Amino acid sequence: MTELPDRSRWLALYVLCLGDLMIVLDSSIVNVALPSIQADLGFSQSALAWVVNAYLLTFGGFLLLSGRLGDLLGNKRVFQGGVVSFTVASVACGLAPSPELLVVGRAVQGLGGAAVSAVALALVMGLFSEPAERAKAMGFFGFVMSGGGAVGVLLGGVLTGLLSWHWIFLVNVPIGVAVWVAARRALPSDELAPQTSRLDVVGAALVTIALMVTVYAVVGGNEAGWTSARTLLLLALGALLLVAYDALEVGLAFIPTSVVMAYCSLRVSDRLVLRFGIRPPLVAGLALAATSLALFSRAPVDGAFAIDVLPAMLLLGAGAGVAFNPVLLAAMGDVEPDEAGLASGVVNTSFMMGGALGLAVLVSLSTARTESLLDGGASPVAALNGGYQLGFAVGAAFALLAAAVGGLLLRPKPMVDAHPHEPTPAGEATAAGSP
Repeated sequence: MTELPDRSRWLALYVLCLGDLMIVLDSSIVNVALPSIQADLGFSQSALAWVVNAYLLTFGGFLLLSGRLGDLLGNKRVFQGGVVSFTVASVACGLAPSPELLVVGRAVQGLGGAAVSAVALALVMGLFSEPAERAKAMGFFGFVMSGGGAVGVLLGGVLTGLLSWHWIFLVNVPIGVAVWVAARRALPSDELAPQTSRLDVVGAALVTIALMVTVYAVVGGNEAGWTSARTLLLLALGALLLVAYDALEVGLAFIPTSVVMAYCSLRVSDRLVLRFGIRPPLVAGLALAATSLALFSRAPVDGAFAIDVLPAMLLLGAGAGVAFNPVLLAAMGDVEPDEAGLASGVVNTSFMMGGALGLAVLVSLSTARTESLLDGGASPVAALNGGYQLGFAVGAAFALLAAAVGGLLLRPKPMVDAHPHEPTPAGEATAAGSP
């Protein structure tokens, strides 16, 4: 990858973050608008799920292939191609006159999103080779990846409430055009290393199909296995929402988490990594997340937001902000440049599949608990809350297990300066990470 001056490297990082933010937002912004989409286009309840599932199938299925194409064809080229595909598909989704065309548009969005996400991390790693700058850049990029979903919930509520559901897709158009133009100028030209092997077409097809089948099994597992429970949960959730929250209020509730996550990602995580290495911040961040989920598991039905929810949300933001940067550094730190695209695809696939599979497991346990409480005579809201409490408790246990595994087994390379014979004072190392 062509070496860029400091200012140009940070400009390129901002372009990559904006492109990836567009993809991350789309994974959550649609959920708020689903009732409006259903009413306008006449989706059945079962078909409505495919507005989300079509995107997840192609996105999850093509992450690894997109990452490998980045290694072979150039990460910049694949990134720009993904932005174009995603933007064009967003126009199709925003103007879709029928359910069928919207689902097709969402599938194409998933293809473009996979291409952008798969190579963006590899491009960031290539831009920053000095440890202090890389830690700071990964903290910034990690916040975009982990915090964008909360912003999507808020933005989806605003656009749907003030304008219409069409704008949750059409808003991507000016962003996509700006990202493509800026990427063409800001990103360094691809420098492809001589490849000793070509793309294994059969293997790539088999891996892609296997991933799509796995994603389909995950996203459809709840509906296939718990039809009656789903009906009860929807009724209980509907009753709860009628009493307490609308889309905008739910989005606003995520702001404290996002603010704390932003601060920890941008101002704390990189300094902790440079001072203590990757492992201690990773363990500490996961431990904070486990504590947060444990607090959520104790929230009562009649609890107050400031007492029973806000402290846990602040801890979750701090934990995610501290842990996400060392996770990315540990995953990508030892990867050779000519395999960075594939590694980036593996990381993104792991995040996507891990989130989907984990959610499916927690929903299964939560549903079983809710059914048990309903059979015992509990009210729908109390039963739903009891199910959520179990789900959060199990999530806390998994986060604590991850912290223990990371602390015991992770053996990353030391975070040393690129010029070992010219030691840099700690204060200067921190300043070096600033743009």
